[in-house]
Amino acid sequence: MLAQLMIEWQFLLSYAKNQPDKQMNYWLFKTEPDVFGIDHLATNPNQSEMWDGVRNYQARNFLRDQVKVGDLVFIYHSSCKNIGIAGITEVVKAGYPDPTQFNPESKYFDPKSNIDTPRWYCVDIKFSQKFDQVLPLKQIKLMPEITELGLVKKGHRLSIMPVVPTEWHSLLQQCSQ
Repeated sequence: MLAQLMIEWQFLLSYAKNQPDKQMNYWLFKTEPDVFGIDHLATNPNQSEMWDGVRNYQARNFLRDQVKVGDLVFIYHSSCKNIGIAGITEVVKAGYPDPTQFNPESKYFDPKSNIDTPRWYCVDIKFSQKFDQVLPLKQIKLMPEITELGLVKKGHRLSIMPVVPTEWHSLLQQCSQ
């Protein structure tokens, strides 16, 4: 099983890197680290996981329509002591129907969803890097070059948000210091 997953991962990574006409996108996914954080992903035997349970239509649209294999994702810890960017993951499977919406035992069950017309989508992500320190929201807000990121805009509470390339690189530089 592990060997098959490794082969699939290598194929997907190779495929994503050999798509010159497809531009990589950058994202920020918010999560509560006591529920599922960068440490959970890092210690998962495959270091990959389905990113499920998103129940906001705009965030769902990003997952369904724009997040693709090879995209890079900042993992942002919220509702905790150390709020901020904690690490990076890579998308290894593009949007597909979130199976938790069909499971009556799941806290993400949606009785209005059906298999023919699913309402909710998820992606699979793989651990890439955990930062030595979380880049705090306070510090992000002080960065003059960070103007487009929804995280710093008043009233923007999406759990999935795009990050423009220039801001991605600025944030990455701050995380690496």
